[in-house]
Amino acid sequence: MQDGLIERRNFLKDSARMTGGVLILKPSLVFGTQVNSAISLGILGCGNRGLYVGSLFAKNEYARIAALCDIFDDRLEEARKKYSGARIYRDYKELLASDIDAVLIATPAYLHPEHFEAAVAARKHIFMEKPVAVDAEGCKRVREAAFRADPQRRITVDFQQRYGKDYRRAHQLVRSGELGRILMVRASWFGGGPPLKTGHPPEQERVRNWFFYRELSGDILVEQDCHNIDVVNWFLDAHPVRVTGYGSRKLRFYGNIFDNVACTFEFADGTLFSYAANQFRTPGYQDVSETFICEFGTLTTSRQGYAIYRQGRPVERVETKYDITWDAVNEFVEGVRTGKVENAALAAADSTLTAVMALKACVTGSPVTWEEVGGL
Repeated sequence: MQDGLIERRNFLKDSARMTGGVLILKPSLVFGTQVNSAISLGILGCGNRGLYVGSLFAKNEYARIAALCDIFDDRLEEARKKYSGARIYRDYKELLASDIDAVLIATPAYLHPEHFEAAVAARKHIFMEKPVAVDAEGCKRVREAAFRADPQRRITVDFQQRYGKDYRRAHQLVRSGELGRILMVRASWFGGGPPLKTGHPPEQERVRNWFFYRELSGDILVEQDCHNIDVVNWFLDAHPVRVTGYGSRKLRFYGNIFDNVACTFEFADGTLFSYAANQFRTPGYQDVSETFICEFGTLTTSRQGYAIYRQGRPVERVETKYDITWDAVNEFVEGVRTGKVENAALAAADSTLTAVMALKACVTGSPVTWEEVGGL
């Protein structure tokens, strides 16, 4: 059985490389015959992120919010005000059993494997927020569900950088070899975290403030920093084989997550990737970016654009002046409509598992290998 999974995974990886990550099918196979019709979307999880990303879908002329699902009445009421006429559900199984074409999974991270498995079984097009899980077992569940997914359905995970137009240009530049080999990588996420939610009954505390509990969020490394980690895995077309790391709590003592971490990842070819992150909310300073030091130049990337540094030349800068989540949402809608499907869950599971590996190193204070967290 294990050999079969490995063969299936290699087949999917090879297919993605040959087609740029997208398989093109007849639109009638994935969305019926009315290609110009709007896809109907259900939002599973009506928290801040769910409603924000849902608003981007609602602004796309080829998508409409048809259903809403949450376990909390106040979240459903806020969602209802934004999307009048949408059907209301409190059970995600009922939402998935409805006639919606696609589902936005924006529930707390620890629920993603369960909800992803159910959406795959319901044969819906899936747009899921990152990370895919909070631990190695959850990553395995998502990976195995991805193998079972209907190849005529589009599966996108909201690692926005992979869809951002300028990030893709930077990626193409590095992969073209114009800057030579990547010699080393540095990345960081220095910035604030989410606010603490208050005013709810005590029995709702852990779910309302799930981010602040390691077992529910995967700590800042998995829930937040997986973005940087995914970019590095993408640009190097590989995952690290070993990581060392440390984390501590300096200013924030609510819950049980770190508020700062430092890690060093090692890739199979010897490339080193140094990473640091915090959630100190330092006034006036923020740095969420990646730096690729190459043979013939250096490239920095962020959601604000990219810059290229070469010896003897002016710095080349490209600015991104919009939220690149737009690119992920619009490409998803267009893909569903026109038959350009993808299964992004496998790469997303690898990136999430890389973050899980780093968290284990930070918690234990010992080096951790890819094999130790169940990587294939």
